[in-house]
Amino acid sequence: MKCPFCADTENRVIDSRISKEGNAIRRRRECAACGKRFTTYEFVEEVLPMVVKKDGRREAFDRSKILTGIKKACEKRPVSIDAIEAVVDRIERSCQESQLKEIPSTFVGERVMQELHDLDKVAYVRFASVYRQFRDANEFFDELKDLLKTK
Repeated sequence: MKCPFCADTENRVIDSRISKEGNAIRRRRECAACGKRFTTYEFVEEVLPMVVKKDGRREAFDRSKILTGIKKACEKRPVSIDAIEAVVDRIERSCQESQLKEIPSTFVGERVMQELHDLDKVAYVRFASVYRQFRDANEFFDELKDLLKTK
């Protein structure tokens, strides 16, 4: 581990603790060269599948894309960032649990739709209008009718 102050690689661990969330180990280190202290975090490396887009391209799974899309759908809605983060966590976990090396982008999109349906109906319709690429008001209205039926 390089010291962020002097870039020396010699340092020692002074203290180790489990983070508040329990998903990382927090280590307090002291540089042998400059004597300054810094903190590092150790996480389990999670292997996520590649996402196969509709046009056949393959991209690495990107949590931030899901987070951005859901935040945009929930804009000006009474949905907390904690609730949004929890949704993204569940989607990411379901992608990991699939244990597939590649998943279609539709798998991710449909999971987002399910989660938003339960979280906030307006955010669900906003996301659906972009995800399903509504071409006119009738398609939008049909989605609203389906939403009202399930209510």
